Amino acid sequence: MATGFRNRIRQKNIEDSGFGNNASGRFIRKDGLPNVERKGVNILNRLSWYHTMLELSTAQFLSYLVIGYILINLFFALIYYTIGVEHLTGIDKSDPVNEFIDVFFFSSQTFTTVGYGRIAPVGFMASLVATFEAFLGLLAFAIATGLFYGRFSRPRAYLKFSDVALVAPFQDVTGLMFRLAPFKNNALTSAEVVVSTAIEINENGDAKAQFYTLKTHLSHINTLALNWTVVHKIDEDSPFFGFTKEDFKNNKIEIIVHVRAFDEVFSNTVVQRASYISKEIVFGAKFVPMYYPAKDNQSTVLDLDKINEYKEVEMPILVSEE
Repeated sequence: MATGFRNRIRQKNIEDSGFGNNASGRFIRKDGLPNVERKGVNILNRLSWYHTMLELSTAQFLSYLVIGYILINLFFALIYYTIGVEHLTGIDKSDPVNEFIDVFFFSSQTFTTVGYGRIAPVGFMASLVATFEAFLGLLAFAIATGLFYGRFSRPRAYLKFSDVALVAPFQDVTGLMFRLAPFKNNALTSAEVVVSTAIEINENGDAKAQFYTLKTHLSHINTLALNWTVVHKIDEDSPFFGFTKEDFKNNKIEIIVHVRAFDEVFSNTVVQRASYISKEIVFGAKFVPMYYPAKDNQSTVLDLDKINEYKEVEMPILVSEE
């Protein structure tokens, strides 16, 4: 970024962003989590497995459970097979494949403590392994039940953000805007939004990120029932005052969004984050309305498929001070 361009930013940068000036890459990932890699500790101490399992998508969570269940039973089936199928009664010994299949299903019955009774361990080693597997199965299902409950009962904002942010005419100048909408039937009230931006500044050959607060036209709404278009007015008090289409395109910019709301059902505050980088900022466009009256005029339809729809518009010609 050129020095003259740097001088256009009149707003004082903030120091309490939570990110250092030397941080690199995207600050907030698309899933809303900080884009930070931690080193210096082993993976067991670096990751919270409970948080990780809660943050997984439903498909990933179920896949891990199923894969883990199969692998555990394969592991114990190999142990039983190594001990010897003669230490298990009721095994079909017609061929090795049928033997292993019976051993696998005996392992699954033991792990789940079902125990149909057709196959039973005989001898100390087989009985010892079966006892340990049943104990491990009780612990595993207790943990899985807790994870299911934690995922089911954890309050979430369930907000969908537009994939892009737009720079469009707003009032007598321009505005940087994005929109969000709840996509589930949860009731959110007292919604607040805090928006900041990181702009990479080149000082003495070193690239550093400077953070600025973006004032929004409306930072609080009483009820978040429809979509909410958050607008930052680009006037003399904005760090983007005088920015052109090329400035947004050619410079490293990230818009960081923090939304907080109150969930009436859980009586708890929910939080969700999002961010937009330079390539996700569209200059000269405005959003297409995404809600309209129902056919019977008795309700309002919120069409979430239209959250990313926009159309190009002509931008006003503004003269910036160098």
